[in-house]
Amino acid sequence: MAPKFGTSGLRGLVTELTPELVQDYTVSFTQTCDTGGVVYVGWDLRPSSPDIARAVIAAVRAQGLTLCVAGVLPTPALAAAAAKAGAGAIMITGSHIPADRNGLKFYTTQGEISKADEANILAHLDSTRAWAEETPLPASDEGALRDYVARYAAAFGGDALTGLTVGVYQHSSVARDVMVEVVEALGGTAVPLGRTDTFTPVDTEAVDEDTRSQFRDWCTANGLDALISTDGDADRPMVTDHTGQVVPGDVLGALTARALGASVICTPISSNTMIEAMPAFTDIRLSRIGSPYVIAAMEEVLAGDAGAAVVGYEANGGFLLGFEAKGPTGALAPLMTRDCLLPILCSLHAAKAAGQPLADVVAALPPRFTAANRLTEVPTEASAKLIAALRDDAAARAAFFETGSEASDINTLDGLRVSFANGDVVHLRPSGNAPELRCYAEASSAERAWDLVNTHLTKLRAMI
Repeated sequence: MAPKFGTSGLRGLVTELTPELVQDYTVSFTQTCDTGGVVYVGWDLRPSSPDIARAVIAAVRAQGLTLCVAGVLPTPALAAAAAKAGAGAIMITGSHIPADRNGLKFYTTQGEISKADEANILAHLDSTRAWAEETPLPASDEGALRDYVARYAAAFGGDALTGLTVGVYQHSSVARDVMVEVVEALGGTAVPLGRTDTFTPVDTEAVDEDTRSQFRDWCTANGLDALISTDGDADRPMVTDHTGQVVPGDVLGALTARALGASVICTPISSNTMIEAMPAFTDIRLSRIGSPYVIAAMEEVLAGDAGAAVVGYEANGGFLLGFEAKGPTGALAPLMTRDCLLPILCSLHAAKAAGQPLADVVAALPPRFTAANRLTEVPTEASAKLIAALRDDAAARAAFFETGSEASDINTLDGLRVSFANGDVVHLRPSGNAPELRCYAEASSAERAWDLVNTHLTKLRAMI
């Protein structure tokens, strides 16, 4: 797959992310987007990331810009530091996808680049540009990482998680040490688990059964109140209750929005519709899948009311804060990029404040349940063709979808989302980041939602 912009940044095979191509994109970004003359650079723990960082750093230096090398750190930590400094930023990460792929995420002084920024970058690429000579990676400035930890220590306080024993599935996440540090700073007991030197492509939306079984075993063996983790670059959270049951990202989003006193929610069309039954939320804006679309919806809200208590989140759990919110002990400055720690901490603190297990807090929400999984190594073109055929042919849809009910609504905002009279929902779309075909489902029980996903992925696998 040739490198291209997906739902969140540039992605491609490592073999195709050559120094020349990386530098071409870097220069085009710095020449077409506002960086304030300063660029922060960070990267994840993929084996290829340091070499790509060297190419990025060389290109930034060649442009005569001020460089701040933040090193290995969570994407939201890099974004927060750049925003505070009025600077641009480039994060080298492939997020949750396998290690044979990597990518670049770009930030202007205003935050994540928009789709218009992507178009400008693409329009100014020039493969004939001179290749800047790479040098060894310079020493990292850990200020951005320290500020990220301090953000949550100040907002939640030293007693926020007192009495909770929290497992930390570290794997190869850039936040593996940060999570431990923050849990302990907030008074909890952290139990590090599953650390590895081999990159693990953790997808918070598609946790396989073997991993779920491991979560259950860890929770039982260690007496955990919850287990937390993130994807590779830590912009997507993962949380389980004390039984090891994964709490879906869009449920974390609803809990977090409620805890922060948000009145407007911007979220993709694939997110759990339980928020429609929650009295706290009277203004819900649905978007296409991908943080740039969520951010665009949030910006539209703020353009109409600069003081709106607006938040955004995705089904993967990444949470975006559009206003200055209040934590238990301090303020939280806006951070309009996907963050992992805020939904983790809000959900755990909500359980502690209620004096209930997290499972009971989740069970009290409106009874709508989602599930998601995907077929891998499916070319985007093949996914798009199959979905278009189902979209355009009523007979094909009737033969494909197995819900025992008639379709009541067809939505093509992003892929093909079909709602049925019995309350079932099945949503198909090509991934914007990798050669994958994703299937989402929603139903009145978790078992039913997973049955819908598994049934339709089996049918899709036979059709591809």
